[in-house]
Amino acid sequence: MGTTYDIPGKLFLIPTTLGDNAPLEVLPISIKRAVENIDHYIVESEKSARHFIKKISSKKSQPGLHISLLNKFTEPGAIPSFLDPCLAGHDVGIISDAGCPGIADPGAEVVRIAHERGIRVIPLVGPSSILLALMASGLNGQSFAFNGYLPIEADERKRKIKAIEKASRELNQSQLFIETPYRNDKLKVELLRTLSKNTLLCIASDITLPTEFIATKSVGDWKNIALELHKRPTIFILQA
Repeated sequence: MGTTYDIPGKLFLIPTTLGDNAPLEVLPISIKRAVENIDHYIVESEKSARHFIKKISSKKSQPGLHISLLNKFTEPGAIPSFLDPCLAGHDVGIISDAGCPGIADPGAEVVRIAHERGIRVIPLVGPSSILLALMASGLNGQSFAFNGYLPIEADERKRKIKAIEKASRELNQSQLFIETPYRNDKLKVELLRTLSKNTLLCIASDITLPTEFIATKSVGDWKNIALELHKRPTIFILQA
């Protein structure tokens, strides 16, 4: 049985590239068509969003764009108004800084409100570093959990790493997490120091870029490998 949406405008979730590569190398033509037809956007960074729009549709009129910023500085009370164009019949697009909106991304709050207001949500196909890393890891793709960022404080982080490893072992589950790129090397050291030597660890960096690196090895084997991860967007996956 189909659902009828009373709100004329739709919310499009528009994936972007994971780095500064040519958009149509990793994005389908449907993304280009959507960008060409949408003038109202919700974005994390106006500069990066305009850069992406220009790259994927060079003839798109930049002065005609209506852009709302959604980041850590956005007042929660302002978010519902970002969807007001939908009420007037305009489609709205969410653009993340990298990858898919709503996945480890503040756009999820807008999507939730859209559902509450009866606005149709349309996810478009594009790269997700989380899923691409899991696909290439060889680890359990039937049962997995994404943990976001681990705690910054050393003792708390160590406890979290051990807890994630324990959950992986008990549930036979892949555990995914990320770190701010300039702290990747420090996290790698902590993982190799804290995890069991037999735990499998996948390190997936610069996914879809020319410098892409993805490998899965035991923690014991990783201890003998030199790998520079500084400022390289990286997904870590472990399976005990």
